[in-house]
Amino acid sequence: MQSQVLTPQHPLEMDGPAATSAAAPRILLVDGELRARQLLSDALSREGFLCEVCRSGEEALEALERGSFDAVIAELALPGVSGLALVEEGRRRHLQAAFLLATDDQDIRTGIEAMKRGAADCLLKPFQPDCVVASVHRALKMRRMELELERYRNDLEGMVEDRTKKLVAAIQGVDQAHNEAMEVLGAALDARDDETGGHAMRVTRYCLEIARSMGCTAEQLDAMTRGAYLHDIGKIGIPDAILLKKGKLSPQERAVMQVHVEIGYDLIKRAAFMAPGAEIVLTHHERYDGMGYPRGLKAEEIPLGARVFAVADTLDAMTSERPYRRALPFSVARAEIICESGRQFDPNVVQAFVSIPERVWENILLEVSGLRGKTIPDIPKLSVIWHRWGRRHAASSP
Repeated sequence: MQSQVLTPQHPLEMDGPAATSAAAPRILLVDGELRARQLLSDALSREGFLCEVCRSGEEALEALERGSFDAVIAELALPGVSGLALVEEGRRRHLQAAFLLATDDQDIRTGIEAMKRGAADCLLKPFQPDCVVASVHRALKMRRMELELERYRNDLEGMVEDRTKKLVAAIQGVDQAHNEAMEVLGAALDARDDETGGHAMRVTRYCLEIARSMGCTAEQLDAMTRGAYLHDIGKIGIPDAILLKKGKLSPQERAVMQVHVEIGYDLIKRAAFMAPGAEIVLTHHERYDGMGYPRGLKAEEIPLGARVFAVADTLDAMTSERPYRRALPFSVARAEIICESGRQFDPNVVQAFVSIPERVWENILLEVSGLRGKTIPDIPKLSVIWHRWGRRHAASSP
């Protein structure tokens, strides 16, 4: 039996303000019961949807091959190809559609399993028309957002690839001046996000001070220098509308913003001289308790450099001036870091941080603040930071 298209002229439909234009969302209804199909088609047609009905999973797959649908509502207990199988196959081959499952089983585990397989929602039978309509609208909206985010990610990948090619060409054109190239990248990010200007320089110094007190090797200090200085370089791939937004980010905007760690990682891992810091760039928003992103790493799963960076970053964030508040005292930042030991921060790193006198952090802040507003030739090179505060201390460490 061929699937049946229901329009306002079809005898199964009730009169109503159903839209019949090509822009109306198309819904495929798959249910073995004639009464259920009729109830669904009547309710959705009144809301302006164009409905097509099928009795089985096999018929539904054939209909999906013949044309595109915005949403599919399928009964769980279909003969032959089950509703779950239809959702899995449909999601694999028809990415545009949202899939909803219908069942008379009120066990919550059924709904959870359906959503694990890719269903946007699970509808209970007997159907409540208003609930069905609301669920379809919600599923369509969610699917549109997912598709928009996917398109944005694809565009972003192309933009990152293009910028990466230009970056690699620039690096080759500066006669292997590795540290100068890193400074140019950091300056470019500061130019876009002036609110945090000088942040990269300060947090790099803080990282080296903590790492030195922990007895880190020269190789570890070198990786921390590169990773800390370039930790936010991925933000060059984030649109200004999101990066510079003054208010709170929406969930979708926050998801885009969080991609900056992956952009930064992909950006610098390709250049051998920056690669040692790549893992810090990728994991600098992980938390010791596993509640961070992008991987949800926990405890020592997080690279040591990123665990050190987490403390240094919070120290700088709290003790730096912001447009919306004054800088907090180092004593307040110290107390907050101690409070978050074992949750946000590695207790061993916190212990090393606490062992360093507050005057050390105050001196670093004054030194770096003195560089603001000076011309590029006046600013100490990143290599100077490394040689003065990194390698020298590494050589003297036990």
